[in-house]
Amino acid sequence: MIILLTEGYFYEKQGEKTRCLLCPHHCTIAPDKFGICSVRTNTDGILQTINYGEVTSLALDPIEKKPLYHFHPGKNILSVGTFGCNFSCSFCQNYTIAHKRARSERLSPERLIEVCRKVENNIGIAFTYNEPTIWYEYVYETARKLKEQYPEYKIVLVTNGYIAREPLVQLLSYVDGMNIDLKSFQKDYYKEICGGDLEAVLETISEAVGKCHVEITTLLVNGLNDSPEEIEKLAQFLGSLDKNIPLHLSRYFPSYKLALPPTEVEKMVTGKEVAQSYLNYVYLGNVANFDNSTFCPQCGRLLIKRRSYFTQIFMSNPICPDCGFDTKIVI
Repeated sequence: MIILLTEGYFYEKQGEKTRCLLCPHHCTIAPDKFGICSVRTNTDGILQTINYGEVTSLALDPIEKKPLYHFHPGKNILSVGTFGCNFSCSFCQNYTIAHKRARSERLSPERLIEVCRKVENNIGIAFTYNEPTIWYEYVYETARKLKEQYPEYKIVLVTNGYIAREPLVQLLSYVDGMNIDLKSFQKDYYKEICGGDLEAVLETISEAVGKCHVEITTLLVNGLNDSPEEIEKLAQFLGSLDKNIPLHLSRYFPSYKLALPPTEVEKMVTGKEVAQSYLNYVYLGNVANFDNSTFCPQCGRLLIKRRSYFTQIFMSNPICPDCGFDTKIVI
C-alpha cells in the first residue's frame, strides 16, 4: 500500500525529534517513529501525517445517528472517517479503523465537497467513525473550503474532545455542530481505560459551548462509570455551562478488549433521572423500545417524536408553540 505523506500542523522541532502540539499528549517523536495516534510520524525532522485524504468509511446517515437530536432533526448528513485515534479505549466500538491501517480510498477536499453537493437531501459533512482530531489537516482544509464556497452546508465533528486549544479554536471557526464524548467524570478512568486526561476534555467542551451546537455522549460502562454519584457530577458540570445541552447516555455492550456484561437497563434509567435534575434534555442510547422523543422542558408539549431514526417534528423554529420557551433546538 502506497503511503503519501502530508506535513502536519502544530508541531515544533527538537533536534532530530519533533514534538506534536495537536492534542494534549504532545508526543515527542523520534525519526521514523509514530505518535500515540499511529498516523503522525517524524520524517527527517518534519511532522508528517499518513492519513490525509484517506477515507475508510463514507455514508449518508440520519443526523440522529451521530447522535445529534437537536441539530437539524430529521435531516441526513454525509459521514466520513479515516483511520487512527489518539485514545486507547478498551471498549472501542470502531477498533478496526481506530487502531489498524484500514483499507482506504484517497479523496481530496475538493472531491469530498463535490460528493457532498451531489448527494440529495444532505445538509453537509460529518467527520466521524474514528477520531477527527488526528485527521486535522484534512478536516480543517475541507471545512474551510466548504464553508467559504458553500456556507449553507454544515460541518459536524463527532469527537472525543482530546485536542489542544489553539487547533480547536481555529477549527471552530468552520464548525456548526459537535457531539463530544465525555467518557467519564473520573480522572483515573480517563487515564487507565481511555489513555487520556479528563481536564483536557472538559476544557474542549467549555470552549465549544456557545461557539457551535454541542451535544454530549457518555457511554455508561457496567460497574465502572455508571454510578448515580458520578452521573450527577457530570450533569452538574454540563448544566453549569448550559442546561439545554443534550446529554446522550449510551448503554455499553462488550466490545474490543472489555468483556464486562452489558450495563443494566435499570441503571440507565436511574442515570437519566439523576441527570434530568441538572439538564433539560437527557436521552438513552442502545436501549431497546425506549422513548427518546423531545418534550418542552417548561410545559411538556411533544416537540419531536422519534422512533429509531424516524422523526416527526411539531415545531417550525426553536420556540415552543405552546409556552414560548426557547428550546435551543436548531431546526
